[in-house]
Amino acid sequence: MKKPYRVMIIDDEENARKLLRALIKWDELDMEVVGEATSGIEAINIIDDLRPDLVFVDISMPFMDGIEFTQLATDRYPDLIIIIMTAIDQFEYARKCVSLPVFEYMLKPMVGSEITKVLKRVRDKLDMKNYDDEEPAADEEEDARTDPGREDQAEIIKKYIEENYTDPKLNLASTAQHFGFSASYLSRKFKQDTGTGFIEYLTEVRMKQAGKLAQGGAKMFITAAEVGIPDPNYFGRCFKKYTGMSYSDYVAEHEK
Repeated sequence: MKKPYRVMIIDDEENARKLLRALIKWDELDMEVVGEATSGIEAINIIDDLRPDLVFVDISMPFMDGIEFTQLATDRYPDLIIIIMTAIDQFEYARKCVSLPVFEYMLKPMVGSEITKVLKRVRDKLDMKNYDDEEPAADEEEDARTDPGREDQAEIIKKYIEENYTDPKLNLASTAQHFGFSASYLSRKFKQDTGTGFIEYLTEVRMKQAGKLAQGGAKMFITAAEVGIPDPNYFGRCFKKYTGMSYSDYVAEHEK
């Protein structure tokens, strides 16, 4: 049975995300919404885990807008299909970005029937691509890479993360690109060698440093930027998941 195509929604407005989910009969289009993000920064941090085939992204968001996200995402994921959502007063700005490999620009508020028509075209494109790509993918990285010497590959990558975690654009795809691996190979190899997922380890490194800064009484927005997650909402969720308490409570506890 064919797996449904994976859809991600990126919009800083919760109502807009909920509406898009509700407007479409995703299962009838062989699709499923696998995740959401409230900013481009959050999306870049979680996209490796979600592995979407299609992304809806709002053009106007804080910290990293839809155009910046599209530039970064399509560079790292050339097969990713992107639909940009824009209000009418931003439409001309969006259309000026014609060099970007955007599948469609759609005006807000969007109409369910119009979205469905576009999604049928997306499905057809993905079906055709899968038909063309049916030969098995070989992991040539195993014997094509230079021997890293005595130092284990995973340790080299961990060191790279520890030296670059302050970069908000650091993620699985950019690291794989840096070392000349495919993202799928790096993900599998890192998990196999360390017992920890790549994103899980990156977040852990960031949150350990965030905890140190919080103990020193640093403001949350400063700490968030310092550890490579300048979106405070996403940072706050990561911090609470890692420490079990909100940033303000953590700071208060260590002031005693």
